[in-house]
This record gives sequence, C-alpha cells and structure tokens, in this order.
Amino acid sequence: MTYLRYAPDIETPAPDEQATIDGIIQGMTRQSETVEAREHHAVRASHAKSSACVTGELTIAPGLPPELAQGLFARPGVHPVAVRFAQGPGETLGDRVSTHRGMAIKVFDVPGEKLPGHAADTQDFVLATGTTFPSGTAAGFLRDGTVIGKATGLPEGVKSAVASTLRTLNRTLHAFGTDSAFADFFGHPYSHPLADSYFSQAPIRYGDYVAKLGALPATDSQRALSEWRLDPDQDADGFRHATVAFFREQAVVFELKAQLWADAERQPIEDASVDWPVAVSPYRTVATLRLPRQDAYAPDRVRYFDEVMTFRPAHSLAAHRPLGSVMRARLQVYQALSAFRHRENGVAEEDTASIDRIPA
Repeated sequence: MTYLRYAPDIETPAPDEQATIDGIIQGMTRQSETVEAREHHAVRASHAKSSACVTGELTIAPGLPPELAQGLFARPGVHPVAVRFAQGPGETLGDRVSTHRGMAIKVFDVPGEKLPGHAADTQDFVLATGTTFPSGTAAGFLRDGTVIGKATGLPEGVKSAVASTLRTLNRTLHAFGTDSAFADFFGHPYSHPLADSYFSQAPIRYGDYVAKLGALPATDSQRALSEWRLDPDQDADGFRHATVAFFREQAVVFELKAQLWADAERQPIEDASVDWPVAVSPYRTVATLRLPRQDAYAPDRVRYFDEVMTFRPAHSLAAHRPLGSVMRARLQVYQALSAFRHRENGVAEEDTASIDRIPA
C-alpha cells in the first residue's frame, strides 16, 4: 500500500480562522465562568470529571516497518506514562449524563524537536471515544460550542433527558447498520470506561507521514466488560467506582494503533467529522500501553492530575504536530482555558516534565 507524505501545504486554513478560534475561546470561557459560579471552583472546560488517574509504561514495538517507525515510534523502547480517564462534559455532573469519554496520555522521556512553547521531553496524546469529531472544523466547533454553552446552565435532569434521547437514537441507528457521531458524542452508552476504545479523531503529523491514532482494549478481562452497563440510578459516580475497582484487581492494557493517510479525498485533513475508512487504511499497532494494578484514585494524585497537570495537543514533538482545522483550534483553545482555570483556582499550572513529579 502507498501512503501519502506529510508536507506543510496539506493544511488549508480558512481566511477567517483566527477570528473563529478567538470566538471559541470567548464562548468556552463564558461556559467555564458559568460552571465556576455554580460549582465554586473552575474545572476543565471539557472532560472535567476524572474516573482514573494512573501511571504505567508505553512500549514501542520493535521491528516496525519504515512507515510506522516514525517520530516517537522510530525506536523501540519503554517510556513512563501518565494517563487520565474522564467523562466528557466540562462540569462535574452525575453519571446519568453519559456523553463521550476522554483518555489523555502523557509520555515521558521523549527527546527531539518540540513544537514552539513546549520545553519538556514529553508527548501528549488527547483521545476520546468515537473515531470522528462531530463538529468537523473550527467553524463547526464554534457553532456547536454556542449550543453547548447555552445548555451549560440547564438543570442536570434536562441534560440527562437529552443524553438519553440521543443514546436511544444511536442504538436505533446502530441496529440498522449505521451510527451517528453526534448522537454518540452527547449520548454515549453507559459502558465501562476500560472497555471503550479511544481515538485522536483528527489527524496528526506522523514523521514523514500523517495518521490518526487509536487506543483499543487489549486484554480478555477488559473485552469481557463489553456488555457491562452502569445503572446510574444506583450510583451517580459509577464509572469512577467501576474503573477504580478494576484497577484494584487487574492490570489494564491498550494497544496504541496508527491509521496512516492514504487517500486525500476519502481521508480529508481539514474535516475531522469524516471517518477515515479502514478499508482504505487499517489501524496498525505501534505500541502497547500497560497500566498495572494500582490505586487509580489516590487523593494526592487526583489533585495533581485534576488541578495542576496539563494535557494538550501542543505538548508535542514537531514530528507529531496536530493537523487540520479542529487541531489548530485546539492548540490555542486548550492553552487559553487552562490558563483561565488555573488562574481562577490560584494554582500554578505545570507542564509536567518527569514522572517523578506525580504523587504516588
């Protein structure tokens, strides 16, 4: 199979993109202000409620073919990692409001040229459930963010009802052989966070190539959780409790996979709402993420992950530069909203440079 090469001109920003990004920052800051007024504390503007804060190792597979042995994955080896699992909303809601989930990975001991403003030898991958990002572009992100911002002030029961409706719609569509990224994003099943798969949704540079990334459950015990469903009437923090209980008894393993860019028409760079067909380019394993048994919600560690630590697409090797409209927006939006959150809470933000900074 022939894969397309990275070049700076594969990105085509809209002429008014900066104004759009400024609008996203303004809108999401207002949303964060609304949540802070209600919760008396500033939280992440998305994925606010963590379900596990863990450490482990990322093992780069030996013998990768040249097109996969790129950037971080160019040399086999083992890297320490920190991983945060979280629920999607930018507020700490009960688990009845089950939307998309996030998996943020910080890889340590990563030498090489970094993006401007990133000094630590780390590489962050910010993943979420679903292979696509429903908004598609920065302009779509601004449009959809306006709707989400208006919904932020609604009662939790209303949000739960909306999520339930979308969850039912998604099940119905799935039964007829199709899926809705939008319905899954805002009405994700009550599934176990460790049985879900997580994706970059938008592309990144992959050394000489371009790829989307995925992290897929890799143990029989995780896959056995595929039919597990939370009863939110019994436990408003059930996703966290289930995840912590699993980590108490068993290790967690994900295979990290890359889907290389092979067809500019069917795999667009600028529209993250378009699924890249696996028939054109399959996901191929490049590394294994191993998270051993541990206390996945130790108080000091959770405080550090939730209040101090930052995960951003901009924390990246130049060889893994985020690409496309949504990713270019994220480069600025994550930084601006993190600065707001840390400033409001009176906490110094930290681009954690070493695994040793993380409390045991």
